[in-house]
Amino acid sequence: MQRWHIRDIILVTILAIFMGVIFWAVGPLYAILAAALAPAGLQPLANELLLGIWVMAGPLAGFVIRIPGAATLGEFLGAAVEMFLGGTWGAATLISGAVQGIGSELGFAFTGYKHYNWLTLTLSALTTTLVTFLWDYFRSGYNAYHLGFLLVLLVVRFISVFIFGGVLTHLITNLLTRAHVLPAVSKR
Repeated sequence: MQRWHIRDIILVTILAIFMGVIFWAVGPLYAILAAALAPAGLQPLANELLLGIWVMAGPLAGFVIRIPGAATLGEFLGAAVEMFLGGTWGAATLISGAVQGIGSELGFAFTGYKHYNWLTLTLSALTTTLVTFLWDYFRSGYNAYHLGFLLVLLVVRFISVFIFGGVLTHLITNLLTRAHVLPAVSKR
């Protein structure tokens, strides 16, 4: 298994700073979307639609750096940047970052950190979706919603996480490789 080097620490930090700024910028968009959906009783969908953006640092760091712990560290540091920029949720962002990072990390762990392909990104999206949904079930009061609405929220969350944490992560990694920012690696 690969060990951490200073280059990896610098790279995860750069990715986290970049993603943390994006996380912070999405906060006002969330407020607008939640307000627009509230009259129809669909305010929780705002979180589900945007969650893929908020969890993207984990799969991006895990897929780019390819070292155990990269997804968790990337997501947590991204959350820290969002918090220090004055994000809406304050210090609670750190807890969310840890939960989201662990959820993403599980997808990589299930492949033994040996495969970095669509299956791994799909597993990461699935584990992130399940772990964060369970967290929100208790923390955000999702346990008060009826089963049909919970299923809609879960499906929308998975689609969002897969698009941002899977598809966009894969595209960014390919672009970074073609630009010679990352070394070319085998598909494994």
